[in-house]
Amino acid sequence: MQLRHDQLANHLSKSGGALKPLYTLHGDEALLVQEAGDAIRAAAKAAGYTERQVHTVSGAYFDWSSLLGAASEMSLFGDRQFIDIRIPSGKPGKEGSQALQQYCETAAGNDGVITLVTLPRLDKTQLSSAWFTALDGVGVSVRCDPIERQQLPLWIAQRLAAQGQQVEPGEAGQRTLAFFADRVEGNLLAAHQEIVKLGLLHPPGTLTIEQIEEAVVDVARFNVFKLSEAVLSGQIERTLRMIDGLQAEGEAAVLVHWALAEDILGLYRARTALDGGKPLPMVLREQRVWGPRERLFERILPQAKAPALARLVANASTVDGIVKGLRHPQWPDDAWEALRRLALQLAQTARPAGATR
Repeated sequence: MQLRHDQLANHLSKSGGALKPLYTLHGDEALLVQEAGDAIRAAAKAAGYTERQVHTVSGAYFDWSSLLGAASEMSLFGDRQFIDIRIPSGKPGKEGSQALQQYCETAAGNDGVITLVTLPRLDKTQLSSAWFTALDGVGVSVRCDPIERQQLPLWIAQRLAAQGQQVEPGEAGQRTLAFFADRVEGNLLAAHQEIVKLGLLHPPGTLTIEQIEEAVVDVARFNVFKLSEAVLSGQIERTLRMIDGLQAEGEAAVLVHWALAEDILGLYRARTALDGGKPLPMVLREQRVWGPRERLFERILPQAKAPALARLVANASTVDGIVKGLRHPQWPDDAWEALRRLALQLAQTARPAGATR
């Protein structure tokens, strides 16, 4: 049984103490994993599972037999047990895979034990593995993915509401939430801390933009993959802010150029293939474009023309030289200034028709 992170609280409240025998958390958003784990542990404790064991699978020499024994043995004090299994690598190995499957068979029939398994973000192969299928089949799995930028204002508003605070109604409030989101994007733990800080600084009620501007620290964190999404979405202001952030964080200019050049070359090759008569789905498969990038390419390609994309390819080649120390008379000598110009050119090409920002 699979649940979204935001469905877990409702599931636990409706369980009435009849919890599932096993819960699996997986994902790379540390705050959400921590909060989900805390909620499951609290529900288990309230239901009488008071004796707790923690098993951390680290290295190739973990004693899986001790874990298998824990699932079947009775507590020395007659208490029901909560077994906390942590696999930081997300790779239990062949022996671990077999042990987890056997563990699930035992745990399913033992109502004196509730198990929590914590994993990092898993790829498609791991999610379809026999051991994960066994974990999911005997209980509940919860995926804890990062909150994306477009979801962040709502997430912030919900967290503020939980502590009795809200922003101003209407457009003013939306601008306030957008400002807040810009300050904390990519750093959910810091976002949570900033929200808690507002609860300490101000009483319940409506927060003004001035109060939030004064209190919320700029703790945004970016990576080149999120930069790619911003550029291909035509979000010019966000693109510039992300490049400034990447530069401030010490990211390598060559890596930022690689991300931009990959998108430019991908669009150019796809446009050329479309002009050659190939259907769009085939083109995207051949170019290995999928996920959010696929949806962005589907929107951009019908409006992008081959000559404009060819100029971008030439400019990307020029910036490649600048990043490596070569000069060009028509471009800035500074690598980051050149990257900003190239990113703006791509963002303007990718900008949805009718966009004003």
